[in-house]
Amino acid sequence: MTRHFIPTVVALAIAITTPLAASSNEVNVYSYRQPELVQPLFDAFTEATGINVNVAFLNKGMIERLQAEGSRSPADLVMTVDISRLQALVDAGVTQNVDSPILKSAIAPQFRAPDDSWYALTLRARVVYASKERVMDGDVTTYEDLADPKWKGRICMRSGTHPYNLALISSVIAHHGEDAAKAWLTGLRDNQGRKPQGNDRAQVKAVWAGECDIALGNTYYMGKMLEDSEQSEWANSVRIIFPVFDGAGTHVNVSGMAMTKAAPNRDNALRLMEFLASRDAQQIYAEDNYEYPVDLDVPLSALVAGWGVPKADSISLAEVSSLRPKALKLVQEVDFDR
Repeated sequence: MTRHFIPTVVALAIAITTPLAASSNEVNVYSYRQPELVQPLFDAFTEATGINVNVAFLNKGMIERLQAEGSRSPADLVMTVDISRLQALVDAGVTQNVDSPILKSAIAPQFRAPDDSWYALTLRARVVYASKERVMDGDVTTYEDLADPKWKGRICMRSGTHPYNLALISSVIAHHGEDAAKAWLTGLRDNQGRKPQGNDRAQVKAVWAGECDIALGNTYYMGKMLEDSEQSEWANSVRIIFPVFDGAGTHVNVSGMAMTKAAPNRDNALRLMEFLASRDAQQIYAEDNYEYPVDLDVPLSALVAGWGVPKADSISLAEVSSLRPKALKLVQEVDFDR
């Protein structure tokens, strides 16, 4: 299948596999990514190199932790989801630029920072999960459609302040300006069938339960739900729709990585970064995580290919990231999570 991704461009619940410290045979990672999504990659890296990967999985507070640790931080690499979170780490001054010919060869310019401060690893689209029974083909085709009063009481989504939704709202601002984005967000708020709550999977469950007819979520959750004996029933009750912006494409975000400023095991960290961008690691992302690899030549899993491949929005990730403060302000102004 031809791929068409063409965009223009205090910690909680920590689980540490081994003590984080500098070692010639180790690399230390602070990760916002869920353990089940990245551990297979770390296992493959250790098998290939003999270098052990020690991971602190964080719910929040990565910047604050790195700032408090300063030059004594044991962390070599940070991994996160959402372009805004990646850029926030860079803006906080807790990372360093990495000029690697291997990384630049593996990752196209639109999926890495111009100054080499961060590199994307996977792509995911923010899509509509639509009830197979209650939503017909063509009922929703654009993000703008979501504010149409015909959806009143029929939409479920997680908090408007969540990074995934803030990135989408930032894209609305980029396309239409703040005033139009505020009007759109007000319409979306009024169309909700319940108070925003839960994660992306919970929205699909709500569609299955009849609480709403459509929900917003990231693509890869479909694959993860189908793996779960309970959640597979939720997943099978919906189909994925790739909405677009009027005259543009589907909103796509990234997961990515950056090297910390302290990086006591810098050489090992660079080896891990280069491994994560390799074809082998990208194939793991594709097959195990149901994500769109940033290496567009890596084949998709059969399941993901069956969903289709969206044409990504042309708004640059850097612009999306820069508009996050305005997006959060609008969410608060319209009392989105009321």
